[in-house]
Amino acid sequence: MKLHLVPARTGAEWVRLGLKTFWRQPLAFISLFFLLMALISTVSLLPLVGSVLAPVLLPFMTLGLMVATSVAYTDNAEGIGTEGHAQRPTGSAMFVAVAGAMRAEWRSLVKLGVISAVYFVVAVLLTTFIDGGQLAKAYLLDEVLTPEVMASSDFQVARMLLMCLNLPLSLAMWHAPALVHWHRVEPVKSVFFSVVALFRNFGAYALFGLAWLGVFLLAGIGIGLIATVVIGFGAVGGGAGAAAIGNVLIVGTALVLAAMSMSSTWFTFRDSFDPN
Repeated sequence: MKLHLVPARTGAEWVRLGLKTFWRQPLAFISLFFLLMALISTVSLLPLVGSVLAPVLLPFMTLGLMVATSVAYTDNAEGIGTEGHAQRPTGSAMFVAVAGAMRAEWRSLVKLGVISAVYFVVAVLLTTFIDGGQLAKAYLLDEVLTPEVMASSDFQVARMLLMCLNLPLSLAMWHAPALVHWHRVEPVKSVFFSVVALFRNFGAYALFGLAWLGVFLLAGIGIGLIATVVIGFGAVGGGAGAAAIGNVLIVGTALVLAAMSMSSTWFTFRDSFDPN
């Protein structure tokens, strides 16, 4: 396996391919994304251990959506880069491939998940130097915080610090699940190679992020206008349900956009690494 260096414009191409592939099987992608998100959200609600166990499942979600994209884009779910547009794959074929990949790589994925969980706990504990442990108590001990504590400047700074500390984790886990699945890289090495790929192709990934930001902004403006019109009509007609419909539109669109963006990550992996 070796790293590919790609031009910056490739980032926009990844977004285009992700959108195109998503619309080949939109219901399958949305269903898979919602299913995995629901599983992670349910686990996160478990008392005391939920916030630690949830990160363990994130590599499964990343690999699952990458495998689904590879099936939707190619004829051969096990081959990378074999382009095939003659026959549209079925949603069931995507789910079967995802289940098979998770079953085959579950040990490596759990190891990646443990790395994620340990990093997350350490990052949360580091925030205790800012707010005296209030954020850590909320995340790790399920302690209910008062509105005054949540509104305090120290707590807000601690939240921002945690977001910044979690960014390296996101970069490290971007390609790691795919590397252990398609290239049989050891979990720890896959984390290292994932970070190296992102920095060596920084221009492409930066444009990739900016392009998706543009898609999110345009979609947000469009759905925001629609939701405003729906809520406005409801206010005129005295219907309380219009506001609920508007909120559902906004939240639903955000989740669909998240599923779309995840459908393009396989292309970043495919073009960044050469199996030979």
